[in-house]
Amino acid sequence: MTNPVPTFPEGFLWGTATSSYQIEGAVTAGGRGPSIWDTFSHTPGKTYNGDTGDVAVDHFHRLREDVALMEQLGLNAYRFSIAWSRLLPDGRGAINQDGVAFYRQLGERLRAAGITPVATLYHWDLPQALQDEGGWLSPHSPDWFAEYAAVAKEQLGDLISIWSTLNEPWCSAFLGHSEGSHAPGITDPASSYVAAHHLMLGHHRAIRAMRETNRRPDDQLGIVLNLIPAWPATNEPEDVAAANAIDAVHNQLFLEAVLAGRYPQLILDYHDRFGVGDRIDATELAEVREDIDYLGVNYYNVNLVRYVAGAPAMAAWPGSDGSVMDPPPGELTDMGWGVEPAGLKWTLLRVAEQHPGLPLYVCENGAAYPDVVAADGSVADPKRIAYLEGHLAALGDAMAAGADVRGYFVWSLLDNFEWAHGYQMRFGLVRVDLETMQRTIKASGYWYRDFIAGQRS
Repeated sequence: MTNPVPTFPEGFLWGTATSSYQIEGAVTAGGRGPSIWDTFSHTPGKTYNGDTGDVAVDHFHRLREDVALMEQLGLNAYRFSIAWSRLLPDGRGAINQDGVAFYRQLGERLRAAGITPVATLYHWDLPQALQDEGGWLSPHSPDWFAEYAAVAKEQLGDLISIWSTLNEPWCSAFLGHSEGSHAPGITDPASSYVAAHHLMLGHHRAIRAMRETNRRPDDQLGIVLNLIPAWPATNEPEDVAAANAIDAVHNQLFLEAVLAGRYPQLILDYHDRFGVGDRIDATELAEVREDIDYLGVNYYNVNLVRYVAGAPAMAAWPGSDGSVMDPPPGELTDMGWGVEPAGLKWTLLRVAEQHPGLPLYVCENGAAYPDVVAADGSVADPKRIAYLEGHLAALGDAMAAGADVRGYFVWSLLDNFEWAHGYQMRFGLVRVDLETMQRTIKASGYWYRDFIAGQRS
């Protein structure tokens, strides 16, 4: 059955999203310094097939071509991230003007094409020079981040008005410092809570730094969180408590830290349990808290949580002993994630109800499926089309029910380096031949183009 086509308001942003390390390549070009993902991906056994972002999909050298693709797709917005070490090769101090020039060229070409640039300061690629000084475990890291934010705003603020500080800080903190599946590959639960705290302090200090630097009346400053619903497998109290524990670590920690300048009580209990209460000053978080202009929401799937007595805590949610994930029901994407549009509506309405009046953007939503290239070179991907259709219907339902959503960004514009999964996962609306770098718009890309055009007619 075809979902009814929702109608979205005039001025709604229709975009795609990418991140620097996943697409740019050119890791030693133009004065860029190494990042923790350069180090991590070159460490044997850390990524699928030993894949790295050294070349990625060569966006650094194909910027003009990629902006032209966005024009073909009819986008009016494009979300990308800035490589911290391309602007500040050592993470702080001297500014790399070649890096500034690259992002200025991107911003200028986007604006000339009628596409709104939407920039993320940090999508996980911390300069290696700062990691060598402790990375996000250093109490100085919030100040490093604020300095970088001010530099980016000063150098690019005339071209970019919509900014986010961090993308998915849960991944940086818990996948990077407890599970170890992301850079810098640390496997210490205590460290993950310290990193999360410094990321939150860094977010607030960066917001303040950007408001004090090159301030413009149309600035929109926010953060992007990957809010994954944690639903109990049953209504039994044990399952509900298990789901609440996952929700606290994945969602409420960051929502409350960003919007209220505090941590949930369960997170404070975990701080004490892991012996980091003396390293995390929750009152400092309240003191530096800054309001945001919008919240970005990344949505992919639902976590279905069950209590199993004696089950150890999963590494990415330290402290949540007894909480286990049930396999998702129904169809799965290549990532093993369920296709659950209802979770997007639920997530947006939950945020809208808990934090009324807060503008929202869906900053990532998409699916990895295998491509089949036909003899004529075309790429049919009906599952991705169905995925987008279902989630856009859910988005329309959420907005009709009161969620103030201002834009939607498909992940991703291009097939790219999918972190530890390497190049085996293809999320793009545009296929990239990794040998020739040829770009081919998939059927889903044309479907999205037509959907956007239908909203404007």
